[in-house]
Amino acid sequence: MLIKTENLWKVYEIGNEKVQVQALRGVDLDVKKGEYLAIMGPSGSGKSTLMNLIGCLDTPTQGKYYLNSRLVSQMNDDELAFIRNKEIGFVFQTFNLLPRATALHNVELPLIYNGTESKERLEKARKALKMVDLEDRVTHKPNELSGGERQRVAIARAIVNNPSLILADEPTGNLDTVTGADIMKLFDRLHTDGNTVIIVTHEPDIAKYADRVVHIRDGMIEKDERLK
Repeated sequence: MLIKTENLWKVYEIGNEKVQVQALRGVDLDVKKGEYLAIMGPSGSGKSTLMNLIGCLDTPTQGKYYLNSRLVSQMNDDELAFIRNKEIGFVFQTFNLLPRATALHNVELPLIYNGTESKERLEKARKALKMVDLEDRVTHKPNELSGGERQRVAIARAIVNNPSLILADEPTGNLDTVTGADIMKLFDRLHTDGNTVIIVTHEPDIAKYADRVVHIRDGMIEKDERLK
């Protein structure tokens, strides 16, 4: 099992009054290696909170989270940073690229952070860009690329470390319908190549690309359905 959560809670305290908001309420979720999962839910449902916990960007108030059989819910910040770099490839709605850096350098970043030596870094970054059909755009900066190309650079950056999990948050949210469909076909390809893919979305048209959809409402799993 790649991901296992047990009774996962996340409670936020808001304002001076210390008002408690229960963003997640006892979520149990198992995800096998190689699965293609969509997490769906309306705004405020808890889906982004769950994504942040799965991505080791936050820690739960209560409960356990195992990634690759390691209990990450009790790790400190340094340990979580290591897990994020080695185990998880992130794709965000807003691309999160360095504006003055080339596509190649943007893709290199996770390898720079983990100390990969220069020659190997360049080889891996070029290979990742080739996997997303951007080998002819390596020297282009984000403002010289279309929205779809920027998202492809972001996906190349996500896969360059060969992570255990590709985690995408509304990956087509800033793209037109045709470009969004192209990006989703790319995720299909990555999944077919053996990657575990989790997409967080509020759009049914995007969720239908996945093999399984988990519906979140009011911080709890409302429905867990297999599509394929």
